Order: sequence, then structure tokens, then C-alpha cells
Amino acid sequence: MSSSAPSPAAPGPVRVLLVEDDDLMRRSFAVALERYGYEVAVAADGLAGLEAFREGGFDLLILDVMLPGLDGIGLCRRVRESSLVPVLMMSARGDGLDVVAGLEAGADDYVVKPVDTYVLVARIRSLLRRATYTPAASAAPELPAGQGELLTFGELSIDTSGLEVFVSGAPVALTPTELKLLLAFAAHPGVVLERHTLLRDVWEYGWDGDSRVVDLCVQRLRKKLGRDRIETVRGFGYKFRR
Repeated sequence: MSSSAPSPAAPGPVRVLLVEDDDLMRRSFAVALERYGYEVAVAADGLAGLEAFREGGFDLLILDVMLPGLDGIGLCRRVRESSLVPVLMMSARGDGLDVVAGLEAGADDYVVKPVDTYVLVARIRSLLRRATYTPAASAAPELPAGQGELLTFGELSIDTSGLEVFVSGAPVALTPTELKLLLAFAAHPGVVLERHTLLRDVWEYGWDGDSRVVDLCVQRLRKKLGRDRIETVRGFGYKFRR
């Protein structure tokens, strides 16, 4: 992790909960993030992290996968029982099973340790932008015209102004990443979107990232919206059915 980066302007009073069992790494990450203007609370194990989270007020969570007591994946699942707060997972090994399990548990993105401070902060900023996302502020193509601000695809309705989603009239809770992915699909109904395009437009990767983050987020959307809503086009990507 880089320790020589110049101190940039503070992004605002953003509260981050960092759950990391390695004492040196926990302190290093906390100091680095504080230099970027983030307010950082720390916990050394999963149970302490869960208790801190329940006290509330955090804008983003950074969870190590390997934690004593309650691991990061289990902690993420507990968080998702009551909150849609952005979650960034950290894995020391970059193990494929860890990555998949973390994303399936509801994490929005992941980084592999050791991670440079610039990379970590870029991922954090991307997650926070998704958490405050509005279509009007996006550089993405305009959403198709609907009845007022409501887009309807069969039993699925998307309120693009209020950023609410309904299936058969019942509200559906989506994480910021899931919502932005759904809006990307809704902007291009019937069009095949490649994984690298979604990585760029939704996750804001400026390079070829891990397409598993797309695949796992699509799986989570299917569970919430219906499995037939998003079609897999083998060798290319995904298509949103009208």
C-alpha cells in the first residue's frame, strides 16, 4: 500500500467502517483513508464489526474476507439483512472462491491485498457515486421514454425519478450497484450489453476488470426481479428483455 501519496482535498464527511484483523494493515489503511478526508472507524474482528455497524451512520463498509469470529462473508450477509450500504470486500489471496462468495453475499466490489491507496480510494469513490446516483447526472445514454418517470417492462416497473423498483406492485430493495446495473439495462432494452461495457459504465473500471462482479450482480438481480428478465448471450454478455 502506497504511503507517499500527496494529501488531496477532503471529499466531505464520509464515514467508513474498516473491519480488518491485521493490526498493522488496519492502522495503515485507516491513516491513508483519513488523509483523503474520510472519517474512519475500525474493528479487528467480524463480531466487533457487526456491533459497530449496528450503531449506524456509516456510508461505506470495507470488510476483509478472513476475519476471526465472524468472517467477512458472514458479516456481509448479516449487513445485507437490514442495509443496502455499499460494501467493498478485501481478499489477501484473490482466491476465486472468496471473490464469488463475497459477491454472492451482497458485496458491491472487491480488491486484492496488497492494494495501493490510489486503487482503494478509486473503488471507494466509485461505490459512493453509485450510492448517490441519479440518471440526470449520469453520462450514460438517456433512459427510454416512459409514462412520466415510470418505465414498465411487464410486471417490472422502474421509477427513474424516485429510483424505486417494483415487481407486480411490490417494492424491491436493490443495492446502489444493483440499481445502477438495472438502469443500464433499462436504457438499452433488447440490446446485448457486453461485460466490459457494464464494467466501464456501472463499476467505472478504466481497465479490464474481473467480469465475475458483473455475473454475480446479474444473478442477484435475477433473484429479485425474475430469472427470465435478463438473458445471457453466450460469448457476449447480457440482454434485458422488454
